[in-house]
Amino acid sequence: MKIGITIGDINGISPEIIIKALSDARILKSFTPVIYGSYKVMSYHKNIVKDSAVSFHSITSGKQAIANKINLVNCWDENINITLGKATAEGGKYAYISLDRALQDIKDGSIDAIVTAPINKYAMQLANFPFPGHTEYFTHSDDAKQSLMLMVSDALKVALVTNHVPLSQVSKTITKELIIEKLKILNKTLIEDFDLERPVISVLGLNPHASDDSVIGDEEEKIIRPAIIEAKKQGIIAAGPYPADGFFGSSLWKKSDAVLAMYHDQGLIPFKSLSFGNGTNVTAGLSFIRTSPDHGTAYDIAGNNEADESSMIQAIHAAVDIVKNRKEYFASRENALVRREKQSAGIHD
Repeated sequence: MKIGITIGDINGISPEIIIKALSDARILKSFTPVIYGSYKVMSYHKNIVKDSAVSFHSITSGKQAIANKINLVNCWDENINITLGKATAEGGKYAYISLDRALQDIKDGSIDAIVTAPINKYAMQLANFPFPGHTEYFTHSDDAKQSLMLMVSDALKVALVTNHVPLSQVSKTITKELIIEKLKILNKTLIEDFDLERPVISVLGLNPHASDDSVIGDEEEKIIRPAIIEAKKQGIIAAGPYPADGFFGSSLWKKSDAVLAMYHDQGLIPFKSLSFGNGTNVTAGLSFIRTSPDHGTAYDIAGNNEADESSMIQAIHAAVDIVKNRKEYFASRENALVRREKQSAGIHD
């Protein structure tokens, strides 16, 4: 199994957490890592990570990756300026190049999944990156009608109806059709990628107290509840809308397999309060597998050898597990189809 890892922002902690995550030789027993970046840049950051025994095997494509080695696709050869702790156009440019090369390789089957190290949105804008973030970039590049931002930890799974949308535009963006589409994607990924046969999904309201029967807004009654009802008709086990504060405060979330939140902070504040540093961002709804750590570039500690690699390790393990689960799911479906065809033809094993 080949797991691609993009270099992220070269001025932040991204290369550091990659090096630290791959420092334990035992990790190579479960997959073959393929870093997309630069040998020179990774060597620079390796000097920051004291006592690291990591060595890189340079290749030009994921197809050339060798098992039991940390493979590195050299995406550029030129010398570049590393400005630790600062958002620069150069940092955004090379993060973009890394993403593009990894995307090419996963599309042609050279790797099995992509793990993206953190990028800085301002640096990406300086480099003319035309998307708000990773999720939107991969969704567009995959020609996907819709995707889903899903935060995953051992304790909790939270998905979002809207991603990087200004709060002033959230209520205008949310529609019955959008919620139904997000519920379909969430239900599908819980079954195929997380091995849950009949997942239970809790849906949050948009307004305080889930509007108190339309006293505080009416999106719950006009949009969210009708979407839940329609999703149930399509076989999805969904409930709500729940007031977000009471839902998490009363630990009702523990009775669900996943939670669908209406907007970014509504879902990510409780998620990161419960799971920060041990969570994974999964982009569901794509034709390929993409995960990432649940944190940013942490410019304030870049170059100090203080970055915690736990979330990067979780993101890598999540990618490995999803690859396995998805293969097992489709193999199981194929076997069931063959059995049904045999039975209909009167053939018995």
